[in-house]
Amino acid sequence: MEEFLDVNEFFRIAKEEDLFAIARPGPFICSEWEFGGFPSWLLRTKDIKLRTSDSKFMKYVTRYFNILLPILAMLQFTNGGPIVAFQVENEYGSTEGRGFIPDRVYLQQLVQLYRNHGINELLVSSDSPTGHGDIGTLPNVLLQTANFADNPKAEFDKLKELQPNKPTMAMEFWTGWFDHWSEIHHTRDDEEFRKVYEEILKYPASVNMYMFHGGTSFGFMNGANLNNGEDDNSGYQPDTTSYDYDSPLTEAGDYTEKYVIVKKLLKEHNKVITKLPLTPSITEKIQYPTINVENVMWFDDIIANVQNSIVSSDIVSMEQLPINNNSGQSYGYILYRKTNIDIPSNSILTIEGRVCDSVIVLVNGILVSKPLTQSKDLNGFGFWRLKDSTLNLGPSDLKNATLDLLVENWGRVNFGLLYQFNQFKGLWQGDVLLNSQKIKSWNIYPLEFKKNWNNNLIGWRQSHDRQTPGPSLYKAVLYVKNPKDTFIDMEDWTKGIVIVNGFVLGRYARIGPQQTLYLPALC
Repeated sequence: MEEFLDVNEFFRIAKEEDLFAIARPGPFICSEWEFGGFPSWLLRTKDIKLRTSDSKFMKYVTRYFNILLPILAMLQFTNGGPIVAFQVENEYGSTEGRGFIPDRVYLQQLVQLYRNHGINELLVSSDSPTGHGDIGTLPNVLLQTANFADNPKAEFDKLKELQPNKPTMAMEFWTGWFDHWSEIHHTRDDEEFRKVYEEILKYPASVNMYMFHGGTSFGFMNGANLNNGEDDNSGYQPDTTSYDYDSPLTEAGDYTEKYVIVKKLLKEHNKVITKLPLTPSITEKIQYPTINVENVMWFDDIIANVQNSIVSSDIVSMEQLPINNNSGQSYGYILYRKTNIDIPSNSILTIEGRVCDSVIVLVNGILVSKPLTQSKDLNGFGFWRLKDSTLNLGPSDLKNATLDLLVENWGRVNFGLLYQFNQFKGLWQGDVLLNSQKIKSWNIYPLEFKKNWNNNLIGWRQSHDRQTPGPSLYKAVLYVKNPKDTFIDMEDWTKGIVIVNGFVLGRYARIGPQQTLYLPALC
Protein backbone atom coordinates (compact mmCIF):
# COMPACT_ATOMS: atom_id res chain seq x y z
CA MET A 1 0.00 0.00 0.00
CA GLU A 2 2.99 2.30 -0.44
CA GLU A 3 1.07 4.51 -2.91
CA PHE A 4 -1.30 5.48 -0.10
CA LEU A 5 1.43 6.36 2.38
CA ASP A 6 3.18 9.35 0.79
CA VAL A 7 2.33 12.04 3.33
CA ASN A 8 4.41 14.66 1.51
CA GLU A 9 2.47 14.13 -1.69
CA PHE A 10 -0.86 14.25 0.13
CA PHE A 11 -0.19 17.63 1.69
CA ARG A 12 1.45 18.93 -1.47
CA ILE A 13 -1.81 18.29 -3.34
CA ALA A 14 -3.74 20.03 -0.55
CA LYS A 15 -1.56 23.11 -0.96
CA GLU A 16 -1.95 23.03 -4.74
CA GLU A 17 -5.73 23.07 -4.24
CA ASP A 18 -5.39 26.06 -1.87
CA LEU A 19 -6.62 24.04 1.09
CA PHE A 20 -5.59 24.36 4.70
CA ALA A 21 -5.06 21.09 6.56
CA ILE A 22 -5.51 19.83 10.10
CA ALA A 23 -3.12 16.93 10.72
CA ARG A 24 -4.14 14.16 13.11
CA PRO A 25 -1.01 12.01 13.49
CA GLY A 26 -2.22 10.34 16.67
CA PRO A 27 -0.50 8.16 17.65
CA PHE A 28 -4.07 6.86 18.06
CA ILE A 29 -6.38 8.05 15.26
CA CYS A 30 -9.52 5.83 15.48
CA SER A 31 -11.18 6.72 12.12
CA GLU A 32 -12.65 3.21 11.91
CA TRP A 33 -9.14 2.21 10.89
CA GLU A 34 -7.72 -1.19 11.83
CA PHE A 35 -6.62 -1.04 15.50
CA GLY A 36 -7.12 2.74 15.47
CA GLY A 37 -3.91 3.08 13.47
CA PHE A 38 -1.72 1.05 15.82
CA PRO A 39 0.51 -1.73 14.42
CA SER A 40 -0.53 -5.18 15.59
CA TRP A 41 3.00 -6.04 16.73
CA LEU A 42 2.47 -3.82 19.78
CA LEU A 43 0.43 -6.72 21.17
CA ARG A 44 3.60 -8.82 21.34
CA THR A 45 4.95 -6.64 24.18
CA LYS A 46 3.83 -8.20 27.44
CA ASP A 47 1.74 -5.98 29.73
CA ILE A 48 1.99 -2.98 27.42
CA LYS A 49 -0.53 -0.26 28.29
CA LEU A 50 -1.60 1.44 25.09
CA ARG A 51 -2.52 5.12 25.09
CA THR A 52 -0.79 5.78 28.41
CA SER A 53 2.55 7.09 29.66
CA ASP A 54 3.69 3.48 30.08
CA SER A 55 7.38 3.50 29.10
CA LYS A 56 6.99 0.37 26.97
CA PHE A 57 4.34 2.11 24.87
CA MET A 58 6.00 5.53 24.79
CA LYS A 59 9.23 3.98 23.53
CA TYR A 60 7.45 3.04 20.32
CA VAL A 61 5.52 6.32 20.11
CA THR A 62 8.75 8.27 20.42
CA ARG A 63 10.46 6.18 17.75
CA TYR A 64 7.50 6.75 15.41
CA PHE A 65 7.19 10.49 16.06
CA ASN A 66 10.95 10.94 15.65
CA ILE A 67 10.42 9.99 11.99
CA LEU A 68 6.97 11.44 11.30
CA LEU A 69 6.97 14.80 13.07
CA PRO A 70 10.02 16.28 11.31
CA ILE A 71 8.25 15.58 8.00
CA LEU A 72 5.07 17.28 9.19
CA ALA A 73 7.04 20.20 10.66
CA MET A 74 8.25 21.10 7.18
CA LEU A 75 4.63 21.13 6.00
CA GLN A 76 3.38 23.63 8.58
CA PHE A 77 1.77 26.86 7.41
CA THR A 78 4.52 28.83 9.15
CA ASN A 79 7.01 26.97 6.95
CA GLY A 80 5.06 27.51 3.73
CA GLY A 81 2.94 24.35 3.93
CA PRO A 82 -0.83 23.84 4.33
CA ILE A 83 -1.00 22.49 7.93
CA VAL A 84 -2.55 25.04 10.31
CA ALA A 85 -3.25 22.80 13.32
CA PHE A 86 -2.43 19.41 14.83
CA GLN A 87 -4.76 17.20 16.82
CA VAL A 88 -3.11 15.40 19.74
CA GLU A 89 -4.59 11.90 20.25
CA ASN A 90 -8.29 11.37 19.46
CA GLU A 91 -11.37 11.28 21.68
CA TYR A 92 -9.14 10.48 24.63
CA GLY A 93 -11.92 11.27 27.10
CA SER A 94 -13.78 8.17 25.89
CA THR A 95 -11.11 5.94 27.47
CA GLU A 96 -12.56 6.77 30.90
CA GLY A 97 -14.22 3.79 32.57
CA ARG A 98 -13.68 0.48 34.34
CA GLY A 99 -11.48 2.30 36.87
CA PHE A 100 -9.31 3.96 34.22
CA ILE A 101 -8.80 7.71 34.22
CA PRO A 102 -7.26 9.27 31.09
CA ASP A 103 -3.52 9.76 31.60
CA ARG A 104 -2.64 13.45 31.34
CA VAL A 105 1.05 12.67 31.77
CA TYR A 106 0.73 10.80 28.46
CA LEU A 107 -0.83 13.86 26.81
CA GLN A 108 1.94 16.06 28.21
CA GLN A 109 4.54 13.69 26.78
CA LEU A 110 2.88 13.85 23.38
CA VAL A 111 2.79 17.66 23.44
CA GLN A 112 6.47 17.74 24.36
CA LEU A 113 7.31 15.46 21.44
CA TYR A 114 5.41 17.80 19.10
CA ARG A 115 7.25 20.85 20.38
CA ASN A 116 10.64 19.11 20.41
CA HIS A 117 10.25 18.43 16.71
CA GLY A 118 9.45 22.01 15.77
CA ILE A 119 5.65 21.82 15.65
CA ASN A 120 4.62 25.44 16.27
CA GLU A 121 1.04 25.46 15.00
CA LEU A 122 -2.10 25.23 17.13
CA LEU A 123 -2.47 21.97 19.09
CA VAL A 124 -6.01 20.72 19.75
CA SER A 125 -7.90 17.82 21.29
CA SER A 126 -11.34 16.48 20.35
CA ASP A 127 -14.07 14.84 22.42
CA SER A 128 -17.70 15.21 23.38
CA PRO A 129 -17.68 18.07 25.91
CA THR A 130 -21.08 17.09 27.32
CA GLY A 131 -20.04 13.45 27.56
CA HIS A 132 -16.49 13.72 28.89
CA GLY A 133 -15.92 17.30 30.01
CA ASP A 134 -12.23 18.15 29.80
CA ILE A 135 -10.91 14.85 31.16
CA GLY A 136 -9.37 13.93 27.79
CA THR A 137 -7.48 17.17 27.19
CA LEU A 138 -4.89 19.48 28.75
CA PRO A 139 -6.65 22.71 29.76
CA ASN A 140 -4.75 25.85 28.73
CA VAL A 141 -2.38 23.72 26.64
CA LEU A 142 -4.64 22.16 24.02
CA LEU A 143 -7.60 23.92 22.43
CA GLN A 144 -10.54 21.64 23.13
CA THR A 145 -12.92 20.96 20.23
CA ALA A 146 -16.19 19.04 20.01
CA ASN A 147 -17.32 15.87 18.24
CA PHE A 148 -21.05 15.27 17.69
CA ALA A 149 -23.88 14.43 15.31
CA ASP A 150 -26.50 16.85 16.63
CA ASN A 151 -27.39 19.32 19.40
CA PRO A 152 -24.44 21.61 18.69
CA LYS A 153 -25.62 24.32 21.10
CA ALA A 154 -25.25 22.03 24.11
CA GLU A 155 -21.77 20.95 23.02
CA PHE A 156 -20.59 24.49 22.29
CA ASP A 157 -22.09 25.91 25.49
CA LYS A 158 -20.17 23.26 27.43
CA LEU A 159 -16.99 24.16 25.54
CA LYS A 160 -17.42 27.82 26.51
CA GLU A 161 -17.89 26.78 30.13
CA LEU A 162 -14.75 24.62 30.07
CA GLN A 163 -12.53 27.15 28.25
CA PRO A 164 -13.92 30.70 28.39
CA ASN A 165 -12.81 33.24 25.81
CA LYS A 166 -11.49 30.56 23.44
CA PRO A 167 -12.58 29.88 19.86
CA THR A 168 -15.44 27.39 19.48
CA MET A 169 -15.07 24.57 16.99
CA ALA A 170 -16.57 21.25 15.95
CA MET A 171 -13.66 19.04 15.01
CA GLU A 172 -16.03 16.25 13.97
CA PHE A 173 -19.55 17.12 12.84
CA TRP A 174 -20.72 13.67 11.78
CA THR A 175 -22.31 14.00 8.35
CA GLY A 176 -23.40 10.36 8.24
CA TRP A 177 -22.24 7.08 9.75
CA PHE A 178 -20.37 3.90 8.86
CA ASP A 179 -21.61 0.33 8.44
CA HIS A 180 -20.90 -2.91 10.27
CA TRP A 181 -21.33 -6.22 8.49
CA SER A 182 -24.89 -7.64 8.80
CA GLU A 183 -26.45 -4.23 9.52
CA ILE A 184 -28.77 -2.05 7.46
CA HIS A 185 -26.84 0.57 5.48
CA HIS A 186 -26.65 3.84 7.45
CA THR A 187 -27.88 7.08 5.92
CA ARG A 188 -28.52 10.53 7.35
CA ASP A 189 -31.52 12.57 6.27
CA ASP A 190 -30.46 15.58 4.19
CA GLU A 191 -32.85 17.97 5.93
CA GLU A 192 -31.64 16.89 9.36
CA PHE A 193 -28.06 17.41 8.19
CA ARG A 194 -28.94 20.88 6.89
CA LYS A 195 -30.62 21.86 10.15
CA VAL A 196 -27.66 20.90 12.36
CA TYR A 197 -25.08 22.37 10.00
CA GLU A 198 -26.91 25.69 9.95
CA GLU A 199 -27.13 25.67 13.75
CA ILE A 200 -23.35 25.35 13.87
CA LEU A 201 -22.82 28.26 11.49
CA LYS A 202 -25.33 30.44 13.33
CA TYR A 203 -23.86 29.78 16.77
CA PRO A 204 -21.31 30.82 15.37
CA ALA A 205 -18.57 28.18 15.43
CA SER A 206 -15.91 26.79 13.17
CA VAL A 207 -16.68 23.36 11.79
CA ASN A 208 -14.80 20.43 10.32
CA MET A 209 -17.04 17.80 8.74
CA TYR A 210 -16.43 14.13 9.41
CA MET A 211 -16.63 12.86 6.77
CA PHE A 212 -16.88 15.43 3.99
CA HIS A 213 -15.56 12.92 1.46
CA GLY A 214 -16.43 9.28 2.00
CA GLY A 215 -13.65 6.76 1.45
CA THR A 216 -12.64 3.14 1.27
CA SER A 217 -10.81 1.05 3.87
CA PHE A 218 -8.94 -0.87 1.20
CA GLY A 219 -7.46 -4.28 1.88
CA PHE A 220 -7.79 -5.50 5.45
CA MET A 221 -7.68 -2.03 6.99
CA ASN A 222 -11.26 -1.73 8.27
CA GLY A 223 -11.69 -1.44 12.02
CA ALA A 224 -14.41 -2.70 14.36
CA ASN A 225 -16.38 -1.82 17.48
CA LEU A 226 -17.58 -3.54 20.64
CA ASN A 227 -21.20 -2.74 21.41
CA ASN A 228 -21.75 -4.31 24.83
CA GLY A 229 -19.04 -2.86 27.02
CA GLU A 230 -17.62 -6.31 27.71
CA ASP A 231 -14.04 -7.43 27.17
CA ASP A 232 -14.79 -10.89 25.77
CA ASN A 233 -15.55 -9.65 22.20
CA SER A 234 -19.01 -11.28 22.09
CA GLY A 235 -20.33 -7.89 20.94
CA TYR A 236 -17.68 -7.49 18.27
CA GLN A 237 -18.88 -5.50 15.21
CA PRO A 238 -16.51 -5.46 12.21
CA ASP A 239 -16.78 -2.59 9.74
CA THR A 240 -17.32 -3.00 6.02
CA THR A 241 -14.66 -2.13 3.47
CA SER A 242 -16.67 0.82 2.18
CA TYR A 243 -16.41 3.99 4.24
CA ASP A 244 -18.82 5.99 2.09
CA TYR A 245 -20.37 7.39 5.30
CA ASP A 246 -23.32 8.93 3.40
CA SER A 247 -21.14 12.04 3.24
CA PRO A 248 -21.41 15.14 0.97
CA LEU A 249 -18.94 13.53 -1.44
CA THR A 250 -19.38 9.81 -1.97
CA GLU A 251 -16.82 7.06 -1.81
CA ALA A 252 -16.27 7.55 -5.54
CA GLY A 253 -16.07 11.35 -5.25
CA ASP A 254 -19.57 12.10 -6.56
CA TYR A 255 -21.61 15.08 -5.34
CA THR A 256 -24.71 14.58 -3.22
CA GLU A 257 -27.51 16.82 -2.01
CA LYS A 258 -25.52 17.36 1.18
CA TYR A 259 -22.75 18.91 -0.92
CA VAL A 260 -25.26 21.36 -2.44
CA ILE A 261 -26.55 22.20 1.07
CA VAL A 262 -23.03 22.90 2.35
CA LYS A 263 -22.20 25.18 -0.55
CA LYS A 264 -25.44 27.13 -0.15
CA LEU A 265 -25.17 27.59 3.63
CA LEU A 266 -21.51 28.59 3.46
CA LYS A 267 -22.38 31.36 1.05
CA GLU A 268 -25.22 32.56 3.30
CA HIS A 269 -23.36 32.54 6.62
CA ASN A 270 -19.72 33.22 5.85
CA LYS A 271 -19.00 36.83 6.77
CA VAL A 272 -15.77 36.74 4.81
CA ILE A 273 -16.57 36.66 1.10
CA THR A 274 -14.57 33.89 -0.54
CA LYS A 275 -14.57 32.51 -4.01
CA LEU A 276 -16.75 29.45 -4.42
CA PRO A 277 -15.46 27.52 -7.42
CA LEU A 278 -17.76 25.97 -9.94
CA THR A 279 -18.64 22.37 -9.23
CA PRO A 280 -16.48 20.13 -11.43
CA SER A 281 -18.15 17.54 -13.59
CA ILE A 282 -18.76 14.09 -12.13
CA THR A 283 -15.98 11.54 -12.65
CA GLU A 284 -17.02 9.21 -15.44
CA LYS A 285 -17.90 5.67 -14.39
CA ILE A 286 -18.16 2.63 -16.59
CA GLN A 287 -19.98 -0.67 -16.40
CA TYR A 288 -17.60 -3.23 -17.76
CA PRO A 289 -19.04 -6.47 -19.17
CA THR A 290 -19.50 -9.53 -16.99
CA ILE A 291 -16.36 -11.66 -17.05
CA ASN A 292 -16.06 -15.39 -16.60
CA VAL A 293 -13.85 -17.22 -14.13
CA GLU A 294 -11.01 -18.76 -16.13
CA ASN A 295 -8.87 -20.39 -13.45
CA VAL A 296 -9.25 -21.78 -9.97
CA MET A 297 -6.77 -22.64 -7.23
CA TRP A 298 -7.92 -25.24 -4.74
CA PHE A 299 -7.18 -24.89 -1.07
CA ASP A 300 -4.24 -27.31 -0.87
CA ASP A 301 -2.66 -25.59 -3.87
CA ILE A 302 -2.97 -22.23 -2.10
CA ILE A 303 -1.32 -23.64 1.03
CA ALA A 304 1.50 -25.10 -1.06
CA ASN A 305 2.48 -21.51 -1.90
CA VAL A 306 3.11 -20.65 1.78
CA GLN A 307 6.84 -20.73 2.46
CA ASN A 308 6.88 -19.66 6.11
CA SER A 309 4.76 -22.26 7.88
CA ILE A 310 5.35 -22.90 11.57
CA VAL A 311 5.32 -26.12 13.59
CA SER A 312 3.88 -25.58 17.06
CA SER A 313 2.78 -27.85 19.88
CA ASP A 314 -0.05 -25.44 20.69
CA ILE A 315 -2.19 -23.02 18.75
CA VAL A 316 -1.00 -19.40 18.90
CA SER A 317 -2.41 -16.10 17.71
CA MET A 318 -1.44 -14.38 14.47
CA GLU A 319 0.58 -11.77 16.30
CA GLN A 320 2.75 -14.34 18.11
CA LEU A 321 3.97 -16.10 14.98
CA PRO A 322 7.77 -15.84 14.53
CA ILE A 323 7.54 -14.27 11.05
CA ASN A 324 8.07 -10.85 9.43
CA ASN A 325 11.29 -10.17 11.32
CA ASN A 326 9.62 -11.50 14.44
CA SER A 327 6.81 -8.95 14.30
CA GLY A 328 4.12 -11.58 13.71
CA GLN A 329 1.19 -11.60 11.31
CA SER A 330 -1.03 -8.54 11.09
CA TYR A 331 -3.81 -9.22 8.58
CA GLY A 332 -5.54 -11.84 6.48
CA TYR A 333 -6.12 -15.47 7.39
CA ILE A 334 -4.32 -18.08 9.46
CA LEU A 335 -4.58 -21.84 8.99
CA TYR A 336 -4.17 -24.33 11.82
CA ARG A 337 -3.59 -27.81 10.30
CA LYS A 338 -3.43 -31.13 12.09
CA THR A 339 -2.36 -34.08 9.95
CA ASN A 340 -2.56 -37.84 10.50
CA ILE A 341 -5.37 -37.58 13.00
CA ASP A 342 -7.99 -40.28 13.54
CA ILE A 343 -11.53 -38.91 13.58
CA PRO A 344 -14.18 -41.42 14.74
CA SER A 345 -17.70 -41.03 13.39
CA ASN A 346 -19.74 -38.19 14.91
CA SER A 347 -16.70 -36.74 16.62
CA ILE A 348 -17.17 -33.40 18.38
CA LEU A 349 -14.70 -30.62 17.70
CA THR A 350 -14.54 -27.99 20.47
CA ILE A 351 -12.83 -24.60 20.24
CA GLU A 352 -12.37 -23.17 23.71
CA GLY A 353 -13.01 -19.47 24.22
CA ARG A 354 -14.04 -17.37 21.25
CA VAL A 355 -12.81 -17.45 17.68
CA CYS A 356 -11.12 -14.23 16.56
CA ASP A 357 -12.91 -13.71 14.34
CA SER A 358 -14.36 -16.53 12.23
CA VAL A 359 -13.32 -20.08 11.41
CA ILE A 360 -14.20 -22.58 8.73
CA VAL A 361 -13.44 -26.26 9.26
CA LEU A 362 -12.31 -28.74 6.62
CA VAL A 363 -11.66 -32.47 6.91
CA ASN A 364 -9.51 -33.92 4.13
CA GLY A 365 -10.12 -30.72 2.17
CA ILE A 366 -13.91 -30.92 2.41
CA LEU A 367 -15.82 -28.10 4.08
CA VAL A 368 -17.77 -29.43 7.09
CA SER A 369 -18.78 -26.15 8.78
CA LYS A 370 -21.65 -23.99 7.57
CA PRO A 371 -20.81 -21.16 5.15
CA LEU A 372 -21.87 -17.64 6.12
CA THR A 373 -24.99 -17.00 4.05
CA GLN A 374 -27.29 -15.07 6.41
CA SER A 375 -26.84 -12.80 9.39
CA LYS A 376 -28.21 -15.28 11.91
CA ASP A 377 -25.31 -17.60 11.09
CA LEU A 378 -23.13 -15.24 13.15
CA ASN A 379 -24.83 -16.67 16.26
CA GLY A 380 -23.66 -20.20 15.50
CA PHE A 381 -20.45 -22.18 15.28
CA GLY A 382 -17.51 -20.51 13.62
CA PHE A 383 -18.03 -16.92 14.74
CA TRP A 384 -17.02 -14.60 17.57
CA ARG A 385 -20.44 -14.48 19.26
CA LEU A 386 -20.31 -18.10 20.45
CA LYS A 387 -18.04 -19.14 23.32
CA ASP A 388 -16.66 -22.69 23.62
CA SER A 389 -18.27 -23.64 20.31
CA THR A 390 -18.68 -27.21 19.08
CA LEU A 391 -19.09 -28.89 15.71
CA ASN A 392 -19.98 -32.45 14.74
CA LEU A 393 -17.41 -33.57 12.15
CA GLY A 394 -19.74 -36.01 10.40
CA PRO A 395 -20.76 -39.68 10.30
CA SER A 396 -17.61 -41.08 8.66
CA ASP A 397 -14.91 -42.94 10.59
CA LEU A 398 -11.62 -41.49 9.28
CA LYS A 399 -8.02 -42.64 9.75
CA ASN A 400 -4.92 -40.45 9.21
CA ALA A 401 -7.11 -37.51 8.25
CA THR A 402 -6.18 -33.85 7.83
CA LEU A 403 -8.09 -31.34 9.95
CA ASP A 404 -7.95 -27.69 8.85
CA LEU A 405 -9.14 -24.68 10.84
CA LEU A 406 -9.00 -21.54 8.68
CA VAL A 407 -9.45 -18.34 10.71
CA GLU A 408 -10.06 -14.85 9.32
CA ASN A 409 -9.15 -11.58 11.03
CA TRP A 410 -12.12 -9.29 10.28
CA GLY A 411 -10.44 -6.17 11.70
CA ARG A 412 -9.25 -5.03 15.14
CA VAL A 413 -11.30 -2.73 17.35
CA ASN A 414 -10.52 0.94 16.76
CA PHE A 415 -12.53 2.69 19.48
CA GLY A 416 -13.33 2.38 23.14
CA LEU A 417 -11.86 1.63 26.54
CA LEU A 418 -8.27 0.47 26.81
CA TYR A 419 -9.05 -3.11 27.79
CA GLN A 420 -10.72 -3.58 24.43
CA PHE A 421 -7.38 -3.26 22.68
CA ASN A 422 -5.92 -6.55 23.99
CA GLN A 423 -7.21 -8.20 20.87
CA PHE A 424 -5.17 -10.97 19.34
CA LYS A 425 -6.45 -12.66 16.20
CA GLY A 426 -6.74 -16.33 15.35
CA LEU A 427 -7.21 -19.09 17.95
CA TRP A 428 -5.65 -18.25 21.30
CA GLN A 429 -8.26 -18.15 24.06
CA GLY A 430 -8.06 -21.87 24.84
CA ASP A 431 -7.34 -25.27 23.33
CA VAL A 432 -8.85 -27.16 20.41
CA LEU A 433 -10.36 -30.46 21.50
CA LEU A 434 -11.49 -33.57 19.67
CA ASN A 435 -13.93 -35.57 21.78
CA SER A 436 -12.69 -33.65 24.86
CA GLN A 437 -9.05 -34.49 24.15
CA LYS A 438 -6.62 -31.64 23.44
CA ILE A 439 -5.14 -31.66 19.95
CA LYS A 440 -1.40 -31.00 19.91
CA SER A 441 1.30 -30.57 17.25
CA TRP A 442 -0.03 -28.17 14.64
CA ASN A 443 1.27 -26.86 11.36
CA ILE A 444 0.38 -23.16 11.16
CA TYR A 445 0.23 -21.29 7.85
CA PRO A 446 -0.04 -17.48 7.68
CA LEU A 447 -2.08 -16.31 4.69
CA GLU A 448 -1.30 -12.58 4.54
CA PHE A 449 -2.13 -12.01 0.85
CA LYS A 450 0.69 -9.54 0.34
CA LYS A 451 0.91 -8.12 -3.17
CA ASN A 452 4.12 -9.85 -4.21
CA TRP A 453 2.84 -13.21 -2.96
CA ASN A 454 -0.50 -12.71 -4.71
CA ASN A 455 1.19 -11.96 -8.03
CA ASN A 456 3.43 -15.02 -7.86
CA LEU A 457 0.94 -17.72 -6.94
CA ILE A 458 1.43 -20.99 -8.82
CA GLY A 459 -0.91 -23.95 -9.18
CA TRP A 460 -3.83 -22.45 -11.13
CA ARG A 461 -6.15 -25.00 -12.76
CA GLN A 462 -8.64 -24.60 -15.56
CA SER A 463 -12.00 -23.56 -14.17
CA HIS A 464 -14.83 -26.09 -14.09
CA ASP A 465 -18.54 -25.55 -13.69
CA ARG A 466 -18.72 -27.55 -10.46
CA GLN A 467 -17.96 -26.06 -7.05
CA THR A 468 -14.63 -26.76 -5.40
CA PRO A 469 -14.72 -28.81 -2.19
CA GLY A 470 -13.47 -25.99 0.04
CA PRO A 471 -12.25 -22.38 0.01
CA SER A 472 -10.53 -21.50 -3.24
CA LEU A 473 -9.14 -18.65 -5.30
CA TYR A 474 -10.79 -17.78 -8.60
CA LYS A 475 -9.18 -15.82 -11.42
CA ALA A 476 -10.89 -13.75 -14.09
CA VAL A 477 -9.24 -11.36 -16.53
CA LEU A 478 -10.57 -7.99 -17.68
CA TYR A 479 -8.67 -6.25 -20.47
CA VAL A 480 -8.90 -2.44 -20.19
CA LYS A 481 -7.41 0.18 -22.51
CA ASN A 482 -8.73 3.39 -20.98
CA PRO A 483 -9.56 2.61 -17.35
CA LYS A 484 -12.41 4.40 -15.60
CA ASP A 485 -13.84 4.13 -12.11
CA THR A 486 -16.18 1.21 -11.58
CA PHE A 487 -17.64 -1.12 -8.94
CA ILE A 488 -17.28 -4.90 -8.67
CA ASP A 489 -20.60 -6.60 -7.95
CA MET A 490 -20.17 -9.48 -5.47
CA GLU A 491 -23.84 -9.96 -4.60
CA ASP A 492 -23.94 -13.56 -5.85
CA TRP A 493 -20.80 -14.60 -3.95
CA THR A 494 -20.69 -15.81 -0.35
CA LYS A 495 -17.69 -14.55 1.65
CA GLY A 496 -14.12 -13.62 0.83
CA ILE A 497 -11.80 -10.97 -0.55
CA VAL A 498 -11.28 -9.41 -3.98
CA ILE A 499 -7.74 -8.98 -5.34
CA VAL A 500 -7.01 -6.72 -8.34
CA ASN A 501 -3.55 -6.72 -9.91
CA GLY A 502 -2.21 -8.28 -6.72
CA PHE A 503 -3.77 -5.58 -4.51
CA VAL A 504 -6.39 -6.66 -1.96
CA LEU A 505 -9.28 -4.37 -2.83
CA GLY A 506 -11.41 -5.37 0.16
CA ARG A 507 -13.85 -7.83 1.67
CA TYR A 508 -17.26 -9.00 0.52
CA ALA A 509 -20.00 -10.94 2.33
CA ARG A 510 -23.48 -11.96 1.25
CA ILE A 511 -24.88 -10.80 4.59
CA GLY A 512 -24.24 -7.18 3.51
CA PRO A 513 -24.97 -4.38 3.67
CA GLN A 514 -22.09 -3.81 1.25
CA GLN A 515 -22.47 -5.73 -2.00
CA THR A 516 -20.11 -3.89 -4.35
CA LEU A 517 -16.47 -2.91 -4.08
CA TYR A 518 -15.29 0.46 -5.40
CA LEU A 519 -12.52 0.03 -7.99
CA PRO A 520 -10.77 3.30 -8.91
CA ALA A 521 -9.50 3.65 -12.46
CA LEU A 522 -5.88 3.71 -11.30
CA CYS A 523 -5.67 0.79 -8.91
